[in-house]
Amino acid sequence: MAADAYSWPGEHHIHIEGALTPELLFQLASSNGVTLPTDDHAFQSVSTLYERYQHFESLDDFLHYYYIGMSVLVTESDFEALAWDYFQHAARDGVVHAEVFFDPQAHLSRGISYETILSGFKTAQTRALEEFGITSELICCFLRHLPVPDSLAAFNIPELQASLTNGSVAGIGLDSSESGFPPLLFKDLYQQAAAFGIRRTAHAGEEGPASYIRDALDTLGVSRVDHGVALVQDRELMARVAEQGTLLTVCPWSNVFLKGVRSVSELPIREFLDAGVQFSINSDDPAYFGNHYILDNFCAVQEAFNLSVDEWRRVCEAGIRGSWCSEQRKAEMLERLERVVAKYEQA
Repeated sequence: MAADAYSWPGEHHIHIEGALTPELLFQLASSNGVTLPTDDHAFQSVSTLYERYQHFESLDDFLHYYYIGMSVLVTESDFEALAWDYFQHAARDGVVHAEVFFDPQAHLSRGISYETILSGFKTAQTRALEEFGITSELICCFLRHLPVPDSLAAFNIPELQASLTNGSVAGIGLDSSESGFPPLLFKDLYQQAAAFGIRRTAHAGEEGPASYIRDALDTLGVSRVDHGVALVQDRELMARVAEQGTLLTVCPWSNVFLKGVRSVSELPIREFLDAGVQFSINSDDPAYFGNHYILDNFCAVQEAFNLSVDEWRRVCEAGIRGSWCSEQRKAEMLERLERVVAKYEQA
């Protein structure tokens, strides 16, 4: 089923900076005159960088390279090229709707204006809609490893706040290093966002405990949880999440590459299905994780768990219903899903 399921999924957990391929990284570094680290063998060539990406020891080890990579993004056309490269991969995998994370703090701190970032992404979004029919939303993430006042200051930048209130950006998220940075630290930020009626999600339960998921729900008021695989540690909380219909945005290959699990088969996919937990399958940072885009993640889950047509229907329907797009767009995707499922049921 997974090999053909690519004709209708949405993606809800893709960091656009995590779609920066080594090829594009070196190209932009050259065009922008950015000097990459000379004391790290990984940056000798595209091939050596790909090789280094195969051996991350932890989330923080990955993030070290993730933030270096961002340094090559300077102009509006760079951000457009980054997003357009992702949308081309998404189109090949049959994605019809994408909800894309971006990290403005990592660029603002380098003197890149918010307008530059947003304009580049918006141009690519428009082109993806026109050429591929892919609808998309942007989600502005805040970096939990930075001092909390930095996140509050970024949130209060007039241009950023305007993009959230006028719908240019669909909502906020919380990402970067999880261990040692509990959701409770960001209570004030999320309360301010709630006061504006801004939708909220947060990474929780990737490398942190199940209690981080509880805090994200209770203290931050999130409507969905990114990763969330630690939920299986707390059966009572898992039952609550299932009853509430809170969507988890699960990223199988990411969890393997960052040593959260040894293989996709160790993920709690079957437990979530049996408990009625709503979740979607996503690629996270595909350029860093073996170039495994969303279809590769679907296939890996199928190979590990041999899901039935009905189980895949449940997964994809959960993703559609948990999306932050319009109700009309959800209805279109649900109709498309039913047509595809009907073909398999008749086979």
